[in-house]
Amino acid sequence: MRRRRSIRAALTAAATTVAAMGLALAGTGTAEAGTPLPDRVFAPYFEAWTGESPAALAAQSGAKHLTMAFLQTATAGSCTPYWNGDTSMPVARSTFGGDFDTIQANGGDVIPSFGGYTADTTGTEIADSCTDVQQIAAAYEKVITTYDVTRLDMDIEIDSLDNTAGIDRRNKAVKLVQDWAAANGRAIEISYTLPTTTHGLADNGVALLENAVRNGTRVDVVNLMTFDYYDNQRHDMAGDTRTAAQGLHDVLARLHPDRSSAQLWNMIGVIEMIGVDDFGPAETFTLDNARTVYDWALETGVNTLSFWALQRDNGSCAGGGAADDCSGIRQNTWDFSHVFAPFTSGGTVPDNDFSLSATPSAGTVTAGASATTTVKTAVQTGEAEKVSLGVSGAPAGVTASLSPASVTAGGSSTLTLDTTAQTVSGTYSVTVTGTSPSGSHSTTYSLTVTGGDGGRCTAAPWAPGTVYTGGRQVSHEGHTWKAKWWTTGEEPGTTGQWGVWQDLGAC
Repeated sequence: MRRRRSIRAALTAAATTVAAMGLALAGTGTAEAGTPLPDRVFAPYFEAWTGESPAALAAQSGAKHLTMAFLQTATAGSCTPYWNGDTSMPVARSTFGGDFDTIQANGGDVIPSFGGYTADTTGTEIADSCTDVQQIAAAYEKVITTYDVTRLDMDIEIDSLDNTAGIDRRNKAVKLVQDWAAANGRAIEISYTLPTTTHGLADNGVALLENAVRNGTRVDVVNLMTFDYYDNQRHDMAGDTRTAAQGLHDVLARLHPDRSSAQLWNMIGVIEMIGVDDFGPAETFTLDNARTVYDWALETGVNTLSFWALQRDNGSCAGGGAADDCSGIRQNTWDFSHVFAPFTSGGTVPDNDFSLSATPSAGTVTAGASATTTVKTAVQTGEAEKVSLGVSGAPAGVTASLSPASVTAGGSSTLTLDTTAQTVSGTYSVTVTGTSPSGSHSTTYSLTVTGGDGGRCTAAPWAPGTVYTGGRQVSHEGHTWKAKWWTTGEEPGTTGQWGVWQDLGAC
């Protein structure tokens, strides 16, 4: 990805050399050959440097598959990859091994990704750093056998895209790995993640794929980074995804003339940057964009949907710029994951559900004035549905309206409560109910009205010896009270909120 991340202190560590030559690491792992990925997979990026558990976030978000970013060498010239180039995070079971096991046990998998912006601009992408094709291949194989994975990703951008020697070494090393996998009964896929224009790969991206063809290297998936265009244009990010992918399809058709259009689309992956990307608000990928891309991806039969990054799938910095830990737009946590998660073939599509809330949840007005609140909806699971909204509980003298009266889950409506001078002073609970095909949910707004002409005590004073039945009203110590059920001798204001008397407010 193109996120500008600081180079970790590990980049100052001494270079580590690999004594083993050739494919010395081949077959040394004890793991069994893994299960191939589904024909259609959603695999968002996980930022491996945060200290968080990938298995925990996968479970919370509903993303069964992850792309792990990134593997790179600690220093330029080394042939040993580490997670984030950090020598304290080697390719070993002690680093993420338990998380990989948990994700795989839950029916998912992880795609380790080599490269990324930092590696590709500091000479620490392994094929840029290491000039020995055999050792590069051995490093790839160690990742495969250590974590029992079935796909490796190569994130190649910026300087690495113009390093023709590194491109050739990488493709030759990948070909060695593919031959090793075939000889050992392993199913291994290789994906390339590449930057794109709105109409497809730039010339250096095409040249990388052409080099793979010349080397006999099978590229199973080409992921387009459909963001960070930096062209100072206004963008329909979903539309740009479609045109970029069509451009890639046309290139693949030229490189693989024996394949059908459906087979070519199944070689394509799309990686979005959810919310605001590095360029700024002009390149903002919205939830509506996500739904459009999801439908298009199903229709065309692309192989992979992904986004940068799982830790950004929240709205904690709405209105801000691009950040590693939030999207920069208003959203609920995991909104984008919930839209894309059903894309994985063979997975269980979650039931549709939504939530409802009012912000603020209470307000006070003088009789004759109006109060407003925002009624927010959010997708909890499954897909966004149409939610019809209704209001109940508004007292006499108060008119309630919702604009709009229906929204798509994820949208919001404004509740307006118009009072009149004759509205009885008091505190009222107004209920907003949202109804969709999957069910209904409600939220409440507490409205307090003061100072109206209707606020004079008109009910008869409470009398200790009188029998009151449910619904009868009395006045007592400047408030109007309503009996909830039969009562006598119980003084209003002494029985608590769960008692017989309901306080209708001051009068």
